[in-house]
This record gives sequence, C-alpha cells and structure tokens, in this order.
Amino acid sequence: NGGGGGAGGAGGKGGDGGAQAGDGGAGGAGGKGGNGGNGATGATGLNGLGAGADGTDGGKGGNGGAGGGGGAGGQGGKALAATHQDGSMGAGGAGGNGGAGGMGGDGGNGAKGTFDNGGDGVGGNGGNGGSRGIGGAGGIGGAGSTAGADGARGATPTSGGNGGTGGNGANATVAGGAGGAGGKGGNG
Repeated sequence: NGGGGGAGGAGGKGGDGGAQAGDGGAGGAGGKGGNGGNGATGATGLNGLGAGADGTDGGKGGNGGAGGGGGAGGQGGKALAATHQDGSMGAGGAGGNGGAGGMGGDGGNGAKGTFDNGGDGVGGNGGNGGSRGIGGAGGIGGAGSTAGADGARGATPTSGGNGGTGGNGANATVAGGAGGAGGKGGNG
C-alpha cells in the first residue's frame, strides 16, 4: 500500500490583546497519499505450452492527509507471454481515500491483453472523497476505453460531493472500475 499523507501544518498564532484573543489560523493541508505498487508479473507457462499465470492486482493507493487527495491505484501486473496462452491481466488497484476536504484517488487501469490472453484486467475502484470531497473516477477497464469523469462538488457547504463515474470497459467482456463514493457533507 502507498504511504499515508503528511501531517497538516501548524495553526497560525492567535491575535494579541482585546477582550478576547483571536483564533489561530487553520492547519495546513495534509500531503497526498502515495501511489499503490505495481502488480507482480505472471510466470511464463511451462515449456511454452501451459497457460501463463495471472498477474497480481496493483496495490491500493495511500490515504491522503486532511485536505490531501488519495493516491492513484497501482497498475495491474501483466502476465508474460507464453506460447500457448497468456494468463489474465491483474486488476488496477483501488484509489486512496481523500482526507477531510480531499478528493479520492482514481482507480488504476487494468492491463490490456496482447496474445490469446485469459482476460483483460478490470479498472480499480475510485477512492472515497473526504468531508466535502469528490469521489474518485473509476479506473479504465482495458486499452481503447475512456475514463469515467469525477463527480461534481456539492452545491452547498452542507452537501456531500457526488460519487465519481465508473470507467468504461474496453469491450463487452471487460468491466470498468466502480465510481468513487460521494464525500460526507461538511458542517454548516
């Protein structure tokens, strides 16, 4: 899994004097979550005849700190080409969750098969947005498809962000990634 986001910066110093001292400034935004690792490569088929092993799934992106966006999901691993048949491609990793006010990371793209493959990888799920955050877009199923768009931010401070749209598959047999969940509504 990717690393978590960095801590937020310290709040500003409160105002001096007066009947009541002023409030300190808000803390800085947390760092962006780390990207998920790539999936491992599948093993070659035995003596060029057996099917290649499936690629492993990409790692999940790290969660963002407060205000930070989630890391992108890792790319699914590709099986090595075998004479008889490739293994299935690994799925993309899930996008990291955004912190408070942060945007969820997009899901990783699934690998596209090349030679008599056992299946294209599916796109990873988009990360969840934090408070008022926007859900991440779903990952792309395979090559030749289009990415899903992020959902729009909520219209008011008390409304949560909309979930992201799922990614489209490369063809009828390849599933696109699921859309990210909508963010929790902020307090009024």
